[in-house]
Formats: sequence, C-alpha cells, structure tokens
Amino acid sequence: MNQEGSFRQRLSLTDLTFIGLGSMVGSGWLFASQRGAQIAGPAAWISWIIGAFAVTLLGLVYAELGGMLPRAGGTVRYPDYSHGPLVGYLTGFASIIAFASVAGIEAEAMRQYADTWWPSLGSNGPTLLGWFVQCVLLVIFFLLNFASVNLFGKSNTIITSIKFIVPTLTIVTLLFFFKPTNFTMHGFAPQGFSGIESAVSTAGIIFAFLGFQQAVAFSSEAKNPQRNVPIAIFLAVFLAAALYILLQTTFVGAMPSSKLGNGWSALSFTSPFANLATVLGMGWLGIIVLADAVVSPSGTANIYLSATSRVIFAWARTGTFFRVFKKVDSKSGVPRPALWLAFFLAVFFTLPFPSWNTLVGVVSSASVLTYILGPISLHAFRLRAPNMPRPFRLKALSIISPASFVVASLIIYWTGWGTDAWLLSAELLMFVIYLIFIKKSPTRISPLQQIKASIWMVAYFAMMMVVSYLGSFGGIKVLPNPWDQVLVVIVSLGVYYWGVYAALPSTAMEFAQDEETQSARVEEMTTSEGMYTETGSP
Repeated sequence: MNQEGSFRQRLSLTDLTFIGLGSMVGSGWLFASQRGAQIAGPAAWISWIIGAFAVTLLGLVYAELGGMLPRAGGTVRYPDYSHGPLVGYLTGFASIIAFASVAGIEAEAMRQYADTWWPSLGSNGPTLLGWFVQCVLLVIFFLLNFASVNLFGKSNTIITSIKFIVPTLTIVTLLFFFKPTNFTMHGFAPQGFSGIESAVSTAGIIFAFLGFQQAVAFSSEAKNPQRNVPIAIFLAVFLAAALYILLQTTFVGAMPSSKLGNGWSALSFTSPFANLATVLGMGWLGIIVLADAVVSPSGTANIYLSATSRVIFAWARTGTFFRVFKKVDSKSGVPRPALWLAFFLAVFFTLPFPSWNTLVGVVSSASVLTYILGPISLHAFRLRAPNMPRPFRLKALSIISPASFVVASLIIYWTGWGTDAWLLSAELLMFVIYLIFIKKSPTRISPLQQIKASIWMVAYFAMMMVVSYLGSFGGIKVLPNPWDQVLVVIVSLGVYYWGVYAALPSTAMEFAQDEETQSARVEEMTTSEGMYTETGSP
C-alpha cells in the first residue's frame, strides 16, 4: 500500500559513497576522453581539473546542507526552504530535465557500445531492436528500485565495485604505450583556452561529475546522515576526479600517431577505449572494455532512475507538483508513484533524440542550473538561521560559496547559446505559468512574498541569456573573449548577493528545521501573514 510514510535509514557510508561514485563512473569514462581530446586536444586533462574544482566547491556547499538538513531530493528542497515554493518549483522543473534524462542516456550509451559486437542494435541511433533492448534494461533497473532501498543500495555497491576495476585496468595498460610527444602534436591546446573551457560543459566532463550530490539525494535514507553525507561527497568526488584525469591523460598519451594525421578534432572512434585497445593490438582489453560498457552505464542508469524518483518526490513535497508523488510505500520505503514517473521519463529519453554529445551538454547545463542555488540557500541559512545545528560547517563560506556560484555560472555559459537559449527560456516560461496559477500555489508563503524572494532568479536567467547571445560561446560574438566571461562573473556576483538577501525571514525558515522531527505525513502548511504555521500532526 502506498502511503505518505517515511523513508528507511538503511544506507551506510559505503553505500552512499558508492552511490555517488557509481553515478559518476558511467558512460562518461567511455566517451568523454575522446570528446575532450576533440575539443581541447592534449590539454583536455585541464578541463577535467576545472570540472573537479567546480564540483568540489559545490560539494563543500552541499556537505553542510546535506548534514544540516538530510532530505530526499535535497537539491530541490533547500531552495524551497530558503526562498519559498516558487523557487522550489523552478528548481524542480530544471531537476526533472537534469535527472530524468540520464537513465535514458546511459541506456543509449550501453546500446552504442554493444553495437560493436551486436551491429543490429544501431550505432549512431537505435534500431527497433536496439530501442527494445534499452527499454528491457530500464525495466530491470525499475524492478531493482521498486523492491526496496536496501536492495538498491547493496546491488549498486556490488556493481560499482566491479565497474571501477576496468577503468583502472585500462589506465595501467595504456601506460605501457604512453608517448609524451603526443601532448605537443598539433599543439597542446589547438583551440586555445576557450576550447579547454568549452570541453568542461560540452565534452561530457561535468556530466561525468554530476553524481557528486547523490549522497544528498539519498540523505533521508542514510544511517547517521549528519556524519556520512559530507564524507561520502568528498570520497566520491576525489576518487572520480583521480580516475578521470588519469583516463584522459593515458588516452591522449597512448594514441597512435597514425590516427592523428588530421588533428585531434578528427578523432572518430565509435567505442573510444575499446577501439583504441584494438588498434594497439590489445584485443583482449577491447573485449573487457566492451563488457564493462554494459556494466558501467547500467549502474549509473540504476542510480539515476532511483535519484529521479527522489527528485520528483521532493518537488511534490514543495507543494508545487502533483500530491500523488509524495507517497512513499510503507513497507519498502520507496516512493513508488514517483518511481513510476521516473521510469516513463527514462523510456521517453531513449527515443531517437540527438547524439550522446548533444544530450550531455543539455543535461550538464540543466544540472548545474539546479546546483547553483545551493550556495545561495546555504548563505541565506547562515544569515537567517545561524543557530541551526551544523555537523559539518563550511569554513571560509564568504569566499567558497560565491566562488562556487560564479564557477557554476561559467560552466552554464560555456555550454553555449544553442543550449542556454532554450533551457533558460524554458525556465522563464515556467515562471510565467506559475504566476498565472499563483493563487493555487502553497499558502504557507504569500504570493507577493514568493515573487519578492524569486525575482533575482528570473533576472539571472534573463541576463545569462543576453550575455550568452552576445558572447563568444555560440553567440554572435559582440562580446569578445575574455570580456564576455568577465561579464558573467560580474553578473553572477551581483545576483548571488541579491539572492542571499532576498531569502525568506528567519521565522519562515524554521519550517525547514521543524520538519526534521515530523514524519512525512505532515500536511501542507498554511500561512499567517506570510509565515509558516503547522496544521498537520506529527
């Protein structure tokens, strides 16, 4: 029976770490090294360092938030707590785009690699058989998640342990073919520093790191979350960063000169590491990589299918999405209605959409768009609710928090006008739709206060669109590089402090702390002069 029951705290520190690591080690390691080399050349390893730096900053922010307020789908809940339902609604919409598509993308990656030994599946696009195979895999993941969170956590730990072995073996083996001269062939950075920056967003680099916050998404189901969530974030980011930087370096260093006649941008392996291994005469490694190409993305798809259900649940808990998705099965502790929707959305994203490279740019930008609200929410909590218990307290918040927002804004900008245009305009459209139906919005915050607490976000979307259109990353280049990026930094800093001081008053934020001691059966809150008051029973 589905009820609005509570989650089960069954995930250990190991489970949380492997959920984060498992969601990062997916199709990213299979494709991103080649894509990074195509865009940034031998300097692509710098792109990975920038990506790791960005998610480390964001990880520090979410370590405090996750320890302070362990919440399922926390990336959606925190903006709702700090700035009200309207901001939570906009975050929920971006999160659906960011999360729901990943399981489908990973299923597509599995099919693309499997095409090497099963050609009838389709390489550039799925055949009917290929699409059916993708859907069967998603059904398997759905059943694993449907049973219980404990089964999901333990199965993921096993899968991640296995799939970490193959990338490590690949690194060690390619080191025997390493040629330092490859790093100067056709130039160290053929497209300059702008190519290095662009690769962060469009080569799948940020996409590969996006799982860093999964410990937050599952924090309601973690044992001792105040301690384990921050530790799991740090461990997952560190291990994934080390793995990816080494993979990129060995991929470039082991590339045969015969494959570089037309430059790095002309590399066109269908299954990059498997094809490289075969070219180097290591067919056995190619076979192992192809086998892992099913395991690695499948593990990530499994995690993201589950994580998407938590995001949907969190969006419903803000009161701005359908109430049915707030229900949690009383026996398994799984939000089954939300899981059903996550499954159907994942199947939708297995349809013949653009290539993996195109989709990861969209997903990366949408994901970062949701994460950048964390720094503003954290700073707002420090100002409005300074006495809230913080098992992990971020030092130098006044530097790290705005820096994380600025770096994340740059990543969104580097994605380019083509992606930013429709993503940011979609958010503006959702804002307009909310205003039309604002009288039906949650009443715990008055409509006027909701608008006041969110207008900075709308201004941010609009200004980023203008800079992206005028800038040098897919725009009309009225703003040359690097002045376009300087403007992004200025806009980001201005909006950051605007957003911090536009947060709800401290009395409204008490809702976030009070909810800690309530069961998930707490009903919607009503308002009295724009403040939260409890109407349900604990």
